[in-house]
Amino acid sequence: MKVGVLTGGGDCPGLNPVIRAVVRTSLKEGYEVVGIKNGWKGIVEWETQPLDLNAVSGILHRGGTILGTSRTNPYKDPKALEKVKANFSKIDALIAVGGEDTLGVASKLHKDGFKVVGVPKTIDNDLSGTDFTFGFDTAVNIAMEAIDRLHSTAESHRRIMVVEVMGRHAGWIAVHSGIAGGADLVLIPEVPIKMKEVCDVIKKRHDRGKNFSIIVVAEGAKFEGSEVLLEEKLDAFGHVRLGGIGELLAKKIEETTGFETRVTVLGHIQRGGSATAFDRMLGTRFGQQAVQLVKNKQFGQMVALRGNEIVAVPLEIAVGSLKTVHAEFYDMAKAFFG
Repeated sequence: MKVGVLTGGGDCPGLNPVIRAVVRTSLKEGYEVVGIKNGWKGIVEWETQPLDLNAVSGILHRGGTILGTSRTNPYKDPKALEKVKANFSKIDALIAVGGEDTLGVASKLHKDGFKVVGVPKTIDNDLSGTDFTFGFDTAVNIAMEAIDRLHSTAESHRRIMVVEVMGRHAGWIAVHSGIAGGADLVLIPEVPIKMKEVCDVIKKRHDRGKNFSIIVVAEGAKFEGSEVLLEEKLDAFGHVRLGGIGELLAKKIEETTGFETRVTVLGHIQRGGSATAFDRMLGTRFGQQAVQLVKNKQFGQMVALRGNEIVAVPLEIAVGSLKTVHAEFYDMAKAFFG
């Protein structure tokens, strides 16, 4: 059997452990593994490389993906889709590693009769069907460390520090890193920002002798209205480029309270570099189980973490709706604000 593997969407810590596990597990089953370069673009143009033990040796600790990635959407271009379907004849099954968009394409291909298995990947942790996605733990730890470091400079200069973290539609990174880092306020896409409430928290802290504050805001957070955008241009999956909420929030805070305010945008730092032990383990387990799904002919499924077990869930469920921060969890976080 010839098994293809691709990685799509944004790069993410833990991708190489997945690839390594897919290759090592497949070879033990007697399968040949074809690495498809640059996500769905690679299967459109059939850019591939053979993957053997030497190809995946020493990649466990490396960030990014040795296969490359892209945000290509073959369903947006009929000619590209024709090429994808034609090139599928060169492999017996495909393991697609990605987030909502990548797995959305995989789900459609399965419905069109192709043998596809999914592996969930996103630092945002917003994919349904799985408790956690690999990359999330690494992103949270990077953000938490940044918040830790900003505490000392914020206190030294008696400033308000706004930390903008990733999170287009879901505030999981913001909430987890904010609580772990001792932030004084966490703002997420699920709850519109009310400037009066933000400034009240800051003023109350000053009233009790705390002359600095740390505010964590997810990039997709909104001011009781529209998103804050860097540009209107859409990508292949119809997403706008978010950014600027941190700067705008900092400006409004300084104008309203009179307190000196600075902003730090973590951006792509959160998804670069080596994965944590948790993400390396999770990626490895996902990759190994994905091969078992192929072996058992369980196509149209995605591997997922439920409790401490790796299970299979239908791709259409995984991409049917985003997993956002629920109200009860955010209410718990509020207990630590201020």
